[in-house]
Amino acid sequence: MNELTPLRARARVVLLMSLVALAALYVAWFSHDANPWAEWLVFALPPALLALGVWRRRRTAGFWAAVLALFWFSHGVMVAWSRPPERGFALAVLALAVVVVFAASLPGLQSRFAGKRKG
Repeated sequence: MNELTPLRARARVVLLMSLVALAALYVAWFSHDANPWAEWLVFALPPALLALGVWRRRRTAGFWAAVLALFWFSHGVMVAWSRPPERGFALAVLALAVVVVFAASLPGLQSRFAGKRKG
């Protein structure tokens, strides 16, 4: 079944947009460093590659996005707690990481509980 249900299509679009926003946020966050290439490689490249995978409908892209979102969330909490000047970027990363986890998990949850609906 290659056809996406409306909920799955919306979750895919939300996942794609949140990954692109996360990559752009990391690029903006580290753009003021003297040599930002290492940070971009570690932080901005993974969500950009996962966004490409979601766009190309790779089956595992959503799973890996949710797994890496746990890392992004943890990093955001650490930075928000320890570096007040960067707290705005960190809180934005926290929000996007939560969106990534829910958008990546929603189709699986829908499939898991689809047969148990009463009505």
